[in-house]
Amino acid sequence: MDNKYKILSTIKSPKDLKNLSEQDITSLCAEIREKLIEIVSVNGGHLAPNLGVVELTVMLHKCFDAPKDSIVWDVGHQSYVHKMLTGRYDQIDTIRTKDGLAGFPKRSESIYDDFNAGHSSTSISAAYGIARAKLLKNDTSHTVAVIGDGSFTGGLAYEGLNNAGRFKKNFIVVLNDNKMSISYNVGAMAANLSHLRVKPSYIRIKRRTEIVLSHIPLIGGVFKKVLRRSKSKIKNLIYKNTLFDSLGYTYLGPVNGHDIVELESAMTAAKKYNGPVLLHVVTKKGKGYEHAENHPKEFHGIGKFDIDSGEPLSSSKGFSYEFGKCLCNLASKDKNICAITAAMTLGTGLSEFSKKYKNRFFDVGIAEEHAVTFACGLATKGLIPFFAVYSTFLQRAYDQLIHDAAAQNLHVVICVDRAGIVGDDGETHQGIFDVSMLNTIPNTTIFSPCYFDGLKSSLNAATYMCDGLVAVRYPRGGELYRPKDITKLSMDYDVYGEDCDIALVTYGRLFSYACKAKERLAKEGINIKIVKLCKIKPINKKAVEEAAKSKNIFFFEESLVAGGIGESFGYELKKISKDYFYKIHGIKDTFVPHQTVGQAFAGLLLDDDGMIKIIKDYI
Repeated sequence: MDNKYKILSTIKSPKDLKNLSEQDITSLCAEIREKLIEIVSVNGGHLAPNLGVVELTVMLHKCFDAPKDSIVWDVGHQSYVHKMLTGRYDQIDTIRTKDGLAGFPKRSESIYDDFNAGHSSTSISAAYGIARAKLLKNDTSHTVAVIGDGSFTGGLAYEGLNNAGRFKKNFIVVLNDNKMSISYNVGAMAANLSHLRVKPSYIRIKRRTEIVLSHIPLIGGVFKKVLRRSKSKIKNLIYKNTLFDSLGYTYLGPVNGHDIVELESAMTAAKKYNGPVLLHVVTKKGKGYEHAENHPKEFHGIGKFDIDSGEPLSSSKGFSYEFGKCLCNLASKDKNICAITAAMTLGTGLSEFSKKYKNRFFDVGIAEEHAVTFACGLATKGLIPFFAVYSTFLQRAYDQLIHDAAAQNLHVVICVDRAGIVGDDGETHQGIFDVSMLNTIPNTTIFSPCYFDGLKSSLNAATYMCDGLVAVRYPRGGELYRPKDITKLSMDYDVYGEDCDIALVTYGRLFSYACKAKERLAKEGINIKIVKLCKIKPINKKAVEEAAKSKNIFFFEESLVAGGIGESFGYELKKISKDYFYKIHGIKDTFVPHQTVGQAFAGLLLDDDGMIKIIKDYI
């Protein structure tokens, strides 16, 4: 037994929760919070969301019978507590580290993880599919989807909610309502939930009435049946029928998500209904850690930090910050410039813009598809919309990029944050697909700068020198190595080094590794020149001609090889009709697991060591 975590260390499966007393569960919750703060301070991760669902998670596993009962987590960034209670406590210190536990649910990791997650609004659809499959196999166990109110701003949640409303078996949606996603929630649903939070009167009246009726001999049961049949009319006397009722759900709540007695009562009640139930649970993001409670946005996803002060141990300002600063500068001179975020104001560096230019700032919630089409609407009237979005989340808007933006040749700028490898968030968050995705779309220009000054010139070019759909992609974190003799870079392409037999072609931050490889190879008497692309679509033909001056050409990209820029570059090379050796090295047909960025680059042979190995192996 771990003396510091006396109860938590004894929980080997959810069965160990069944016989715990109320006092033991309260102590267990306190231990879980302490352990969460401890591990996230060392490994980084999603602290505030997990602190907010401690009691909710414990009571879900106490009241339901996982893994027979299925629990599907939306996004899954709040699943650390779930992992501690499902046989993974001994490994929890490895979370988000190479070969350790993933920071999100992962079916290959545990039978208790019913569905992989990472992006929002998927849980209801996935859980409904699971519930339907169970029904086909005569399995009467429960299926629970746990979704936050932030995820309810995503359209997929409503598609699933609508479709599952016709299901008549054991299906429960737990709405974890903490009034936030990452930024504070916006929109009509957020306002509606706020109304429900302050209207628990229906639940109180219903409970009291049923208690009174149950004590009336002979006729009490009859009146209870009448009451149930007329419940919708009674509810409407207290407040308007909820959206959930209209969709076919029995609405229960709001319930205090930090009161274990209230949670147990509500979950026990929810299990008794045959039809779909929506259990509305109100929680506080960051609960139990003062710094996270006071600053939930900052502690949503955080790197290593000091527990006592709450201060991050690394405070370097990266590309997101520089992007925000540059966009503010552009907006100060041009009233047509506006900014859009999908609930990621802080993460995408738009905090300052949101304060300075409130009328030109739009947070649309977790709704990337809507964000792109909304931007297109703005563009039709002469505005210049900048949609700042993580690469991994832009994937959700592929149809809108093609159908609404590019097909109409509308001038919309997509600012692709977290492009490339992001590290410890793992497969669902690696930004390795946006290049191949955007490269397939006509009427599209793509910039991929490697330094802050390149970002600035790319944004300026995207605003005033390009038509149609423009993407400016940049990585997580800050600048990497820059040789002292590189002072000014073109927004199109640059050649670094003299003509020789070996050319290395690349773009984005891989240029820094290429420069290191060049210097190290020179010491061994191997000369290379680097053709650095900044505008990667369309490819400048002169850049291709520069590469073609060498007999051996190596193309490196921090993206999928399939559909990538290396293939496009190679196609242009063939038009020159010259004998040469050409090798593309990028990410093969695979997903990249969680690990540090450095570990990922090393494993993928995309750092200077990898580049040197590939070139020397050929030589």
